[in-house]
Amino acid sequence: MNKTELRACIKQKKKEYSSEELAHLSATICREVEQHPLFKKAKIVLLYHALPDEVQTQELIHRWHDKKLILLPVVVGNELEIRCYQGNHNLHTGAFRIQEPEGAAFTEFSRIDLAIIPGVAFDKQNNRLGRGKGYYDRLLSRLRSHHIHTIGLAYDFQKVESIPYEPHDIPMNEVL
Repeated sequence: MNKTELRACIKQKKKEYSSEELAHLSATICREVEQHPLFKKAKIVLLYHALPDEVQTQELIHRWHDKKLILLPVVVGNELEIRCYQGNHNLHTGAFRIQEPEGAAFTEFSRIDLAIIPGVAFDKQNNRLGRGKGYYDRLLSRLRSHHIHTIGLAYDFQKVESIPYEPHDIPMNEVL
């Protein structure tokens, strides 16, 4: 399958699950994140505020933001800027209806201990298929230069045998 067909296939598979089932699966995945040794020792974690069809991270963000510095991406033009999450009162609806924190950009990438990344699909080599705009690919290239460990989050039905790979695509270190 090409990337467009794969995105459509995953979208169709998601429709086979109720929102309650996806919430339960998300909670299970987030518990895995919390038990991960790198998450346990991390002081600064890049997360994402999930769209309705992604592994839901809102509870994870809320539960940990007073114990760790939680960073969230913000769409600025064609790039993702990273900002500090300071509570739901600091969020506004940004591009693509994503909840984004306000405030100054966090630019000290070398201080990030762990990056948790969404995706449409992941393969056995931890390659990631995004939504097609390249926002995370550009961010991941900046994170990679700082050797930041990346974890992709996915429901089981988002794991596929292989994803068409291009030179600018950056695989995850692992997928939960």
